[in-house]
This record gives sequence, structure tokens and C-alpha cells, in this order.
Amino acid sequence: MSEKTAKTAAKATAAKTSAAKSATKVAAKPAATAKPAAVKPAAPKAAAKPVAPPRVEEKKVVTQRQGFKANEFIVYPAHGVGQILAIEEQEIAGAKLELFVINFMKDKMTLRVPTAKVANVGMRKLSDPALVKKALETLKGRARVKRTMWSRRAQEYEAKINSGDIVAIAEVVRDLYRSESQPEQSYSERQLYEAALDRLSREIAVVQHATETEAVKEIESQLAKSPRRGAKAEAGGEGDADGEGDTDGEELDSDGDDTAVEDEAA
Repeated sequence: MSEKTAKTAAKATAAKTSAAKSATKVAAKPAATAKPAAVKPAAPKAAAKPVAPPRVEEKKVVTQRQGFKANEFIVYPAHGVGQILAIEEQEIAGAKLELFVINFMKDKMTLRVPTAKVANVGMRKLSDPALVKKALETLKGRARVKRTMWSRRAQEYEAKINSGDIVAIAEVVRDLYRSESQPEQSYSERQLYEAALDRLSREIAVVQHATETEAVKEIESQLAKSPRRGAKAEAGGEGDADGEGDTDGEELDSDGDDTAVEDEAA
């Protein structure tokens, strides 16, 4: 082999060896670790919109309207004596409405009355002492019973009770009252009498700053002074002896006529 050929072969061998070493180094070198992808934070959820609370009706409290003021006692014809708790101004559907808030303690009832309607319903202030005195004087008068059927008289009594007129109510108490020595009332008479007595005593109690029990006693003391009841108590049995004594249904009406027994019992 010539020297030139030997050198060429040696170079080729050296090149192969160098290539092998390079391959070994590449194989031995660990692959570069891939960087983890950056995790983006999740976008925050949109906050839920707050639900608007239901609209509350606007209320404006006032202290006086139509001559009436808060905390004042009044008479409402259909229910009797009540107390104004407040006078409210409410806005409903864009319209303003003023209301009296009235409490009827004994009936455990609260009533709201538009201030513009007080004249129509007959709401009034308490009677003055002079009018209360007149009502008490009325109780001492002679009972007047008209010569009509009971059903018609009952309607008249109810109308007087619901009129709100303290003197008219006193007339019902006077006409339907029965003392212990007199015949008992019928069920319907008793109901009307108690309704009238309740209305009258409650107003007198508030006006005189007394209790209802005290007012009832004062009413009954006035009723006991009625000429009819006093005369019967004094006459005793004399009237029965001559046939002119009081009997069930025999009363004098406003014209001085005798009322028949069957009319009173009807």
C-alpha cells in the first residue's frame, strides 16, 4: 500500500470515529425539558345584579286634617267611639290619598277612612258636656213607644243607634229599658238595648274621663227616675187592682195614646 493510500484510509477512520463520538454525545445529552404553559387565571364571573327591593308606598304622616288630629277620640256612627292613631298620606299609583287610621279598642278593629269622606260617613267629635247632660236628662223622660209593628220600630231604633246622635241613642235606651219589676225584654229588644247602652256609655265615659262601668251606673240611675217606673214602684199593687197598672206593652207614645199589648210583643 502506498503511503498516500494509507494516509487516506487513516483520515477516513478518524472521521468515522469522530462522527461516532459526536452521535454518542448527542444521544447522551438529555432532551431539554419543555417549559409548562403558563396557566391563565380564570376570569372572575360577573357578579349577579342585585334584585331591586319591592317599591314601598310612600307614606307621609300629618298631624291634623278636616278639624281632626292624631290621638283624638271621635265618634264613628257605625262603630261608636274610636281613637285616631294617625293621619297618613299615601301615594298609590301616583295619586295621593290621606287616611284617618282609627282604632276601636273594644272591638279590636282598625279602620282607615279617607279624610275627604268624613262628612259623608258622619264622623264627628265627642259631644260636649252640655250635650251629654241633655242625653242624661232624656233618660229620665217617659218612654215613648209608637203604635206600630215591632219590626218597623226595630228598624227605627237601629237607625237611631247608627245615627251617631247621642240624644237619639239615649232615646233608644230610655224606650227599651226594663226594670226588674217589669216584664223581661224579648231577645231582639235586648240586643238593641245593649247596643244602644254600649254606644252611650262609651261616649259618656270618654267625655267624663270615667270608666264604662261608672258610666253605665250613671245611666241606670237616670233611668230609675223615669215617671213610669217611679209611679209603678210607688203604686205597688193599686194599679193592678183597678185595671190601670202597667202591663207588658202598655205605654204612652208621643201622642198620648195607649200602645196595645200585641204591638209590644210583636
